[in-house]
Amino acid sequence: MHDNSKRMFTRYALPLFARDLRVLEIGPDAAHSSYQQLVEGALGGPCACWHTIDLAGRPGMTHEARDEYTFPLADDSYDLVLSGQVLEHVQKPWRWLPELARVCRPGGHVVTLSPVSWPYHEAPVDCWRIYPTGLRALCDEAGLEVRDCRWESLEPRSLLPRCPRPLSDHAPGTLYKLARLVGWPLARSYDAITIAQKPQPSRAANPVDGTLVGTH
Repeated sequence: MHDNSKRMFTRYALPLFARDLRVLEIGPDAAHSSYQQLVEGALGGPCACWHTIDLAGRPGMTHEARDEYTFPLADDSYDLVLSGQVLEHVQKPWRWLPELARVCRPGGHVVTLSPVSWPYHEAPVDCWRIYPTGLRALCDEAGLEVRDCRWESLEPRSLLPRCPRPLSDHAPGTLYKLARLVGWPLARSYDAITIAQKPQPSRAANPVDGTLVGTH
């Protein structure tokens, strides 16, 4: 989990969390993820429920998914659905995001973080870099209402280029590795964060007796 992702999560997403929330994290970086540790540090303890899900075969996950687009979970199961550094690896995000929305309760939030300037990295595939306009379109297709969507870097400025470069076994890659070892600030990374909310069912008058009925 790179530094800018943690910084953006802390600034924009962390205020959404509370001790009584049911949280689902998609594809965490560890069984006890970096985001979970940040939340627990801020709240002084764990959320009521923090579940994880990834493709079948990964150890330490609460749930196993058959594929990227089908979760073995009931509708409206979680207060907050979180995904960091996963979206770029999903081949069809227009199918994936509706599944995150499905398992989120009405009124709950779906939070995604994804790189904008990170170098190519297969895990097992690397497919997308998406800016806020594209992320808003994906949320709209998934029936989610965007509350915040932005891309930026919160890392310290440096003298090196603003976009990260892939490291190699030769210069300048070797110089980058040495600089990292001594703590020299490298090029900043840019990430996008989207905070979207699943709308509550609307209520309309029953045409027969005037009572309120739920509609979607």
